[in-house]
Amino acid sequence: MFNYSTGFLFSIGYFYALMENTSHSIKHWAEDDRPREKLLNKGKFVLSDSELIAILIGSGNREKSAVELSKEILADSNNNLIELTKLSVKELTKFKGIGEAKAISIIAALELGKRRRAQETLEKTKIQSSKAAFEIVYPHLSDLAHEEFWVLLMSNSNKLLTKKRISVGGINGTVADGKIIFKEAIEQSAIGIILCHNHPSGNLEASEADISLTNKLFEAGKLLDINVLDHIIVAGETYLSFADEGMMGN
Repeated sequence: MFNYSTGFLFSIGYFYALMENTSHSIKHWAEDDRPREKLLNKGKFVLSDSELIAILIGSGNREKSAVELSKEILADSNNNLIELTKLSVKELTKFKGIGEAKAISIIAALELGKRRRAQETLEKTKIQSSKAAFEIVYPHLSDLAHEEFWVLLMSNSNKLLTKKRISVGGINGTVADGKIIFKEAIEQSAIGIILCHNHPSGNLEASEADISLTNKLFEAGKLLDINVLDHIIVAGETYLSFADEGMMGN
């Protein structure tokens, strides 16, 4: 039976438990250390990645503040935002304190960052280097868990006309049909094309199949007066350029 003394002890216990659970709250921090106030007072550039994520999720769990939880999530991704981008809603909700809504907020923010980078790149539409080509396809290929094949179609002044996804494959490969590639080029009146695909494994080495396909398309392009200028292999934040390595037409 519940009595006064039992109720009193329960209330005291609940009070201390509540104090313990809220001791990690950012509300108890000095104002200059709170991510939101820090952004308002000092600007966005002074915030760490974990502090920016903490703003997104708003709160942590009983053991950790939002910043500490964000550090845990980043640490699990080797403190690499590219790796974090690869996590699904299901994988993010495995962290205590991250529900579906918070997971979606993180994914949406990272996707906006990728799209911003893509838009910035498209403003510089003249492709004059392998790095410029890489920057265009990077947002589409950098963090995929499967292979995709894209092509960049260009005018005679190396101005980007458009970019097209040609095929989607599995973890170890994808099929690139030359007929589809050159059909797209002809429809866009492209003078030059750059082949692009990714290696989800992170391996930058071109396979025999990659080399064979490149040579085949390079020779086919000659017959159609469409220059196959390069083949870019994207592996995370790095890339291999066939043209830079002297591998075109060999």
